[in-house]
Amino acid sequence: MQVEKKVASLVEEKIADRPELFLVEVKMLPNNKLIIHVDGDEGISIQDCVAISRHVGFHLEEENVIEQAYNLEVSSPGVGEPLRLNRQYVKNIGRTLSIKLKDGLKKEGKLLEVTEDNLILEESVKEKGKKAVNVETTIPFNDILETSVLISFK
Repeated sequence: MQVEKKVASLVEEKIADRPELFLVEVKMLPNNKLIIHVDGDEGISIQDCVAISRHVGFHLEEENVIEQAYNLEVSSPGVGEPLRLNRQYVKNIGRTLSIKLKDGLKKEGKLLEVTEDNLILEESVKEKGKKAVNVETTIPFNDILETSVLISFK
C-alpha cells in the first residue's frame, strides 16, 4: 500500500541520525488506524515515539496523504508481538524464545546466537528415563513461521 510506504520513508527520515533505532513495521488497519512499530537496540523512549509521531503526522497532513480521518499510534512492538527483524533477534540474545516452524514443529529454548541466516537455540531435551540435557540447535530463518519471546516471572 502506498500509505504504508510513504509512512515508512517518513519514519526512516526521522530516525536517520539515530542508528540505534529501527523501523519494525507500518500497518494501516481497515478501521483507519495507522500503527508504526519502532524499536531500538537498547529500547526506545516515549520521547522518541512522540517525535516520530509528530514528524509523520505533520507530513501526512501537509501532503494530504490520507484523505479520511485516521488514528496514528507509534510504539515499540508489544511483548506479545512476534519478532520480525534480525535486529530484534540480536536484541533478545539470552532470552527464552518460542518458535513455530513451517513444518509444524515447535521449539523452545534460550537464544544463544544470531547470524544473518540462522539462530542458535539452546533447548532442554529430556529422553525417557534420563536427565534433561541442553542441546544447541541451529535453525535457519527460512524455516521459521513465527517467533515469540517468552516472558518469565521468576
